[in-house]
Amino acid sequence: MSNVLASSSLFKLALVQIGAGFDKSKNLSHAKAKILEAAKNGAQVVVLPECFNSPYGTKYFPEYAENLEGGESVKMLSDAAKEGNVYLIGGSIPEKEESTGKIYNTLTAYDPFGKMIAKHRKVHLFDIDITGQIRFKESDVLSEGDWLTHIETKYGKLGVGICYDMRFPEMAMIAARKGCLAMIYPGAFNMTTGPLHWELLQRARAVDNQMYVAACGPARDVNADYVAWGHSTIVDPKGEVIATCDEKETIIYADIDPANVQTYRKYLPLYDQRRFDIYGDVAETVVVHKDGTVTKKV
Repeated sequence: MSNVLASSSLFKLALVQIGAGFDKSKNLSHAKAKILEAAKNGAQVVVLPECFNSPYGTKYFPEYAENLEGGESVKMLSDAAKEGNVYLIGGSIPEKEESTGKIYNTLTAYDPFGKMIAKHRKVHLFDIDITGQIRFKESDVLSEGDWLTHIETKYGKLGVGICYDMRFPEMAMIAARKGCLAMIYPGAFNMTTGPLHWELLQRARAVDNQMYVAACGPARDVNADYVAWGHSTIVDPKGEVIATCDEKETIIYADIDPANVQTYRKYLPLYDQRRFDIYGDVAETVVVHKDGTVTKKV
């Protein structure tokens, strides 16, 4: 398992924690400025939060949804990646699929030339009803994605998910066994789930899979319909938090070193000790395509 990271190299990761108001143009221009700030500070891979171009909420998704082909958010992300000379994991935006009219919560990623190199639609929709605390059903408006995504960069392979996807360990397990050195989750946990599980889930995914895990959340707006937890965080392969923040707007940075993944996997050789003779290997149930998408094996 260790040789799957042979072509990986150290890079500086930046998580851009910003909020989003009702003016999409202002959201986009602000996001671009912060991407370029991160690039100026030496980041080589930059990540935005979930729904960085719009307020987060089912009633807002149809209004702010756009086609990826020619969409203003995609254009900004492509331009920013090229101008900043960075790999950009563009948080997520509400995507409207022109052929079906369906709306998805969609992540797009770009190389330093501004080319879109990956698209991930949120696989697990956030449907939750905690009596007296929060009720939220993304499935009222959104459709589910039906593939996993592993992004090829010159620094190594990165797995991605969106927010609620982080609660499902199979995604990170598959990514780790298919050669990803990190899982990146743009997300927007709230004031109920954030204190409970935001950091805990990141550390769990990191420890279980001996890989880096990073989750980029929005800055908190107490006047918003949906109040985000914030606290963007980066965790190393042994489960230690190496960068984090509070709820305010900021950018956090960390060096992602594949050598650390190799070291922890050598000293705790979990990959050689798994008992696939008595339980299945979830990674063997999928096929990885040339474009980085991962689908069920048929």
